Amino acid sequence: MSQTQPSDRSSSSPDPHIPAGAGPVDLTVIVPAYNEEQRLAPTLRAVRAHLDTLAPLRWELIVVDDGSTDGTSAVTGAAAAEEPRIRLLTTPANRGKGHAVRTGVLASRGRRVLVTDADLATPIEELGLLTERMDAGAAAAVGSRALPESRIAVRQNALREVMGRLGARLIRAAAVPGIRDTQCGFKLFDGDKVRTAFAGSRLDGWSFDVEILRFFHQKDWEVAEVPVRWAHQPGSKVRPLAYPTVLADLLRIRLHAVRPVQLVIPGIFLLLAFFLYGGLWSGPGSSYLTDSGSDQQQWEWFFAVTADNVAHLRNPLFTGLQNAPLGVNLMANTAMLGLSVPLAPLTLALGAPVTWAVVLTGGLAATACSWYWLIAKRFVRSRWAAALGGGSCAFAPPMISHGTAHPNFVVLFMMPLITDRLLRLCEGRRVRHDGIVLGLFLAYQIFLGEEVLLLAVTGLALFALGYAIAAPDVAKAVARPLLRGLGIAALVSLPLVAVPLAWQFKGPQSYQSVLHGQVGNNPMALLEFATRSLAGDAKVAASLSLNRTEENAFFGWPLVVLAVALVVRLRDQPRVRALGFTALAAAVLSLGQNIPLLGTDKTLPGPWRLVAQMPLFESVIESRTAMVCAPALGILLALGCDRLAVRRLRSERETSRRMLGWTALTVALLPLLPTPYPTVQRAPVPAFIADGTWQQYVRPGRSLVPVPVPSPADTAALGWQIDAGLGFAFPGGYFNGPWGPERIGIYGPQPRFTSDLLGKVAESGKVPDIGPQQQRQFDWDLDFWRADVLVLTPRDHAPALREAVTKLSGQQPRQLGDTWVWDVRDRG
Repeated sequence: MSQTQPSDRSSSSPDPHIPAGAGPVDLTVIVPAYNEEQRLAPTLRAVRAHLDTLAPLRWELIVVDDGSTDGTSAVTGAAAAEEPRIRLLTTPANRGKGHAVRTGVLASRGRRVLVTDADLATPIEELGLLTERMDAGAAAAVGSRALPESRIAVRQNALREVMGRLGARLIRAAAVPGIRDTQCGFKLFDGDKVRTAFAGSRLDGWSFDVEILRFFHQKDWEVAEVPVRWAHQPGSKVRPLAYPTVLADLLRIRLHAVRPVQLVIPGIFLLLAFFLYGGLWSGPGSSYLTDSGSDQQQWEWFFAVTADNVAHLRNPLFTGLQNAPLGVNLMANTAMLGLSVPLAPLTLALGAPVTWAVVLTGGLAATACSWYWLIAKRFVRSRWAAALGGGSCAFAPPMISHGTAHPNFVVLFMMPLITDRLLRLCEGRRVRHDGIVLGLFLAYQIFLGEEVLLLAVTGLALFALGYAIAAPDVAKAVARPLLRGLGIAALVSLPLVAVPLAWQFKGPQSYQSVLHGQVGNNPMALLEFATRSLAGDAKVAASLSLNRTEENAFFGWPLVVLAVALVVRLRDQPRVRALGFTALAAAVLSLGQNIPLLGTDKTLPGPWRLVAQMPLFESVIESRTAMVCAPALGILLALGCDRLAVRRLRSERETSRRMLGWTALTVALLPLLPTPYPTVQRAPVPAFIADGTWQQYVRPGRSLVPVPVPSPADTAALGWQIDAGLGFAFPGGYFNGPWGPERIGIYGPQPRFTSDLLGKVAESGKVPDIGPQQQRQFDWDLDFWRADVLVLTPRDHAPALREAVTKLSGQQPRQLGDTWVWDVRDRG
């Protein structure tokens, strides 16, 4: 560090650059200069002349010669000889503009400090505009070339302009929200604040502007952006690669500033996710989650098909590989295109099972990190309280239950980001910007999961209602910017999703709603423990839920009691009352249309009846509404933990209360700790498929028919298809598709004679009577499916299935290893 760098000085040490006995001044003007001999003299004359017109303003002008090799110092020295308020600081070597400005700022005495470039691309006369904004209360006023009111006299060349705009947008998104032009060299600062900022700065190059403005942003010191006159000056030292350098320097600074706890907490979440899915990672290609039923195979197929569509530039919203020849509307299924498309390279390189493991593990950890970030930013002071809340939101029993089979209910990292953007809209500061970002977030979430977005919107609406009841004046004040922002978000998101949604609801193999019956929670499910919870009982959970992937409540009675206690204890906060209302309302909605009266065979009408027939809600499994309780309870826990962690000890009574609080948290959360997901070895792919023999029997555009025809209960053929490189199509399968003239959504294909008959034989082992009529229907189905071959592999009731197909086809099969094959290419 050069001798001119005063960042080491303490507040009690005199600065060697300030003349002895000199008093404070109103304005310090700092001009960093490197080889500016040709331009500096007129600049100093112009600055001096303008400042003299502002009498009785007390000013000083500091030129920092950053190791120039020309006559820059001599020019400044001559000016200083004429005007004692001009000072020269020099560095022995060129260190960069940031170092020069830091040197000048830390040597300044001004109540305000103006930094301006030696070329005066922005005329000194524009100082008055910046001063007006400072007088209005801003801590800094920066000249901007990017505002509509800015006046550009001489433009840069096209490359500079493009690089400048792109770089400014990246910088704004990454570091300095709201400032369009961070690099304009004409900035006015509050003197004390800017000296504080530069005292801790480290960047010596062009990136210093971003570092300082980011410091002001973090301190919540207002930075006003002011339109100014500007003209490009020949000889500019800023090169097109300056903006990437700024971003690289910013990344380095941000990584250096990360506190250990900010890495430890996400690391804990990631380790916990790996702990839960350890069995899956022990062999992604061979391990199968025991409780996932057919869903793991279906999801791996979604990932594989999407990657194949991307690789071959096909429509990612549709495939003809299942349900031949009708195909599957992927947008109408939970294909999670928001992840399956960007992860296509991973799927193509390492296989769909690896993508499945990455999505589950990474999605769970990312969701916990996202909730942790929101809670730390918006609700609590203690990082560890935020971590507890974030972990409770992501690893709550309903999410762990869905984590065995439904990544669309596990990968929820967008929900905290959407919530934060809504809260920003309520603040009303940058409604248009936040509305645009919210629209982009909503559009992306639609490609991650629409049902979970609907549930999130329901939860947010309940919170808004609860807050309006708790604090009507606040709700009234935020309504206008919130509604305006939501309108902007709609205008942004709808064009982005219009075509995919039209394909989903009106395209091939679209449907209107999904039939699933009334599936509300039993009230006791809210108080018991889930199968995968430390205190869980599989039999009890099974008696209160649809299956192990739909244990949508199971928060445990200790947590419910603690949540009630927290709402009562913190009831003075409107947000707490709103959170309590949200959790209670969601829990009641999850009980469905008919709420059972415990101990009787009677029911009460449930509030879900109000929304059961509404569009979109008619397809929702109502018990899933209890998942809305998870973030509400998680935030309540974080608030309670923060109260315990931050409050200082004041008395023995206070100590007892804190001990009671920590004990209650332990009792509520310890039984809910998740246990690892068990796995089994998946069945191997038949040699007929694995060794490529199938290629001798299936012609292009034709299908292979597994026996029995694939269904949601029998998805082995999806794995065969993946192993075969998606080289053949087959009828049936596991997907959501239409049924009947009203196009009601069902799981699997529309029933056909052959698929129904073979399904019953596979289930019972009994072969029905088969005559000419059944054989004709069989032929019609083969013709409809464009079948070339039927394949039967070892399985339960395989002899009965072989007999049934032989009678239907009228031909004996050929045995290839352990596989029976009926070649039907010549039929019809």
